[in-house]
This record gives sequence, C-alpha cells and structure tokens, in this order.
Amino acid sequence: MAATRIKSNWVKVPNGNLEIDAYLAQPSETGSFPGVVVIQEIFGVNSHIREVTERIALEGYVAIAPAIYQRTAPSFEVGYTPEDTELGRKYKDMTVASELISDVQAAIDYLSALPSVTGDRFGTIGFCFGGHVVYLAATLPSVKATASFYGGGIATFTPGGGEPTINRTGEIKGTVYAFFGNQDPLIPNEQTDQVETALQKHGVPHRVFRYDASHGFFCDQRADYNASAAADAWEHVKELFTSNLK
Repeated sequence: MAATRIKSNWVKVPNGNLEIDAYLAQPSETGSFPGVVVIQEIFGVNSHIREVTERIALEGYVAIAPAIYQRTAPSFEVGYTPEDTELGRKYKDMTVASELISDVQAAIDYLSALPSVTGDRFGTIGFCFGGHVVYLAATLPSVKATASFYGGGIATFTPGGGEPTINRTGEIKGTVYAFFGNQDPLIPNEQTDQVETALQKHGVPHRVFRYDASHGFFCDQRADYNASAAADAWEHVKELFTSNLK
C-alpha cells in the first residue's frame, strides 16, 4: 500500500566504531513496512538520492540511504559538474568491498530495530557506483530484492581490489533487476551481456533492462536524464519490491 505522507530525517547508523550518517524516510502513518536500503552514486547522499529515498517511502517502505564515503569524506555531497565527478571518483577509489557490504548490513540492522519495519526480507536500490555496491550486497542473506541501476565495473573490478564482483554472482540470495543504457559510455554493452550471462549461469532470478539511453538516465538532475526510460524503470522497481518484499 502506498503512503500518502512521509516523514524524513538524518540518523546515525552504528557499524562497529563507525557512525554512518544516513537519510531515513518512512510513511507517516502508524504501521509496519518492509525496509529498503538506497545506495548513492559517487556524488554522496545528495538531493537526488534523498528524493529517491522519499519516493520509495511513498510506495510504502521504510527507506534509508547510508553515506558510503563516511570513512574518508563525512558529509560529502556534490552535484554533477566535471569537478564534482572527479572528486566523487577519488573517494570511490578509496572504498573496499568488505566495508561497503558491512555498511549495507549495518543499515539493514538499523532498519530491523525500528518498530516501523516488519519482516526479515530487505530490498536495495543503487545508482552508478551504488549499482555496483548493491550487486555486492545482494550476497547478504536478508537481501531478497536488488535494483541495480547502471552499476559500472561489475564485470571488471571490485572495490579495493581482487576478483571482479561478477565472480560473486553465485552467492546472490534474492532477485536482481539490473538497468542499463545501451549508449552508456562507461559501461560497454559487452559488460551488460556478461552480467546477464552470469545471472543466467548461476540461476539467479533476474531481469535485465536495456534502454536507448546513456549513463545516469534515471536522475533528472543530470544531462543524460531520459524521462521515458526513468518512468519505465521505476515501474519495474515497484514490481520488484512488491513481489519480493510485501
């Protein structure tokens, strides 16, 4: 059931000795709702990511967006200029897969402790580098629905070094919906094919959506925004979460 009103605020998510800043949005009405973790692009938990978090809450979920650069750049938030992109990539290159996965798990644990969250099945949605991170986090036992938007480098690397993230596809526990643009200069179509093949090979329930669009097509603050692709993708995200979390 969709929510008519939501409430949102910044919270602190404990993860060992670290406290992660996170943006929390949830329906205003009393009740229990499934939980969803939202993972940022390289640009931080900026206005676009907060808006996505709120949109998910309006669909009847408790959504949380943890700051995955907390260790190296607390409160990092930028826009989409070339300078912003360069800085975001700098911090992306400082991340480590094991820490990113632990941050997602910490966000899940935070949600689990809230009286407004029900069940032990969680969803994730991530964009750009966040699309890669949620593919990694799909290996967590409680993640049953993953929406990965233009996750770059899944087939070629893993944060911090080691075998490419695609090699962990067999560990994925839930359903994956992956969204790519056929004109994405950062993700060759061959890499999209590799991701789809790996999901098929390991029997992971999945759908791969390919749009006549470029990178970042879901973000209306970016030059590559594609309204029709974004609208279609959103309908599939709602389908994914409804089918696997409610």
